[in-house]
Amino acid sequence: MIGEPFIQAAPVLQLIENAGFEAYFVGGSVRDHILGREISDVDIATSALPEELKQIFPKTNDVGIEHGTILVHHKGGHYEITTFRTEQNYSDFRRPDKVSFIRSLKEDLQRRDFTMNAIAMDKEGTIIDPFAGKEAINKKVIVTVGNPDERFGEDALRMLRAVRFQSQLSFSIEKHTIESLAAHCHLLENIAVERKTVEFEKLLVGKGRSEAVQLLANSGMIQFLPGLKNHSDEVRRFSSRLSKNLRLTESWVLLVFELGLKDKEVDNFLREWKLPVNKIKRINKIHSLLLHRLENDWSLELVYKAGLEDAISAEIVYASLHNISGRDNEIRDLYERLPIKQRKELDVTGNDVMAWLDKHPGPWLRDILEEIERSVIYGVVPNEKEKIKEWLNAFNLKSEKN
Repeated sequence: MIGEPFIQAAPVLQLIENAGFEAYFVGGSVRDHILGREISDVDIATSALPEELKQIFPKTNDVGIEHGTILVHHKGGHYEITTFRTEQNYSDFRRPDKVSFIRSLKEDLQRRDFTMNAIAMDKEGTIIDPFAGKEAINKKVIVTVGNPDERFGEDALRMLRAVRFQSQLSFSIEKHTIESLAAHCHLLENIAVERKTVEFEKLLVGKGRSEAVQLLANSGMIQFLPGLKNHSDEVRRFSSRLSKNLRLTESWVLLVFELGLKDKEVDNFLREWKLPVNKIKRINKIHSLLLHRLENDWSLELVYKAGLEDAISAEIVYASLHNISGRDNEIRDLYERLPIKQRKELDVTGNDVMAWLDKHPGPWLRDILEEIERSVIYGVVPNEKEKIKEWLNAFNLKSEKN
């Protein structure tokens, strides 16, 4: 029985067939249907040319028409439909130099990367599987369509996709395909960093992440990923500590730690991967918290400065390093005990302090505000303006005597 996304899209296939053309569901949605995985959207392939599709559907957008893909709008749904095609010559090891539109489904499936992705399905749910993709899925093995040397020589990104699928699906990679990964991994030099990052991050959140990262190191692919050349041993150690509890940002933190990076080196490494600035800042913060955690236990002040989410993230990485259960509940208890959760909740401002002490702005003000903040956190003084004023006057008088 086909799922809801296929049922909703079936009338689109019917309209194309009514016009005298073939149309099928293809690619990852068919693979995931066979696996029983959740499907969010579907891809459609057809023998109709883009111009012929535009005659069938009045509302379309040219999202990749040079490669035969248009976006069709039909009854509230949006569907990417691609004309059957063949591809020739990949001089940049990523994109075909020439795309030719064809009328043969089998030839279209033959150009795809792995047999599990080279399966089509009609609107009734009948599977068309000329390259034994369903058998590969049942055996949980990743096999290229045809010669792996040719497939990876055409598009080097397929090598990272193979390892990413290993992680996501917990499949193994067929022997000759692994041999080809090792033989052609140098071709990854031709792939844009942004593309590598997308695949690597998907790999890091898959169920089979540890085995996948291990394969990156053992195959030599790691030598052609940003900042990881000559770090095979560190990456293998990283793979052994990739616990299932780690989320994406925490996995980056663990990797940075295993590489032994310090301060500016962390920034430079993450920039090589072209990660967003906000993500780099958060990874840096959690990494700093982790280093502190390795030498100290959690305290009210540390949880306050860290914030609940980042404190828990640092603890999760700490637990992965030591192969223990994290103390998340203890951190939550400390956080709940805090009278204030952030400085803006403090019932005084810098202007209040300057007025009370009749002083001009200066470095002293930051020190005083931090002392007030710390005293409120530890319950030395309530977070009430008048109480803080009384405490500050007494504190200031004591400081002057000393």
